Amino acid sequence: MGLCQNLFANIPEHLDHELTSKLLRDRSVRIERIVSRGQASPPDYWYDQAEHEWVVVLTGKATIKIEGQPEMMLGPGDTLDLPAHTRHRVEWTDPQQNTIWLAVFWNEA
Repeated sequence: MGLCQNLFANIPEHLDHELTSKLLRDRSVRIERIVSRGQASPPDYWYDQAEHEWVVVLTGKATIKIEGQPEMMLGPGDTLDLPAHTRHRVEWTDPQQNTIWLAVFWNEA
């Protein structure tokens, strides 16, 4: 039997830290809901993941920086494909509203 979830539900009124919820995980793939409200990567911190990541912004706005490229603003419906070891950081998320991300992580088979 499948589990019914709502990606816009169960979000606390106050978020001191980004909220990450694992929605699905198996040997090769992981799907997470990430909720940001004003959070960003720490200064001088770059994500450098061993797995690939594809992300879509469902609500809100964020600015992402990929090393060696200009910053990009993402909003509802925008997607980003980050191959493994693509150094990137979250520069800004809207502090006035939830930025809800759906992130899919996987490894090559």
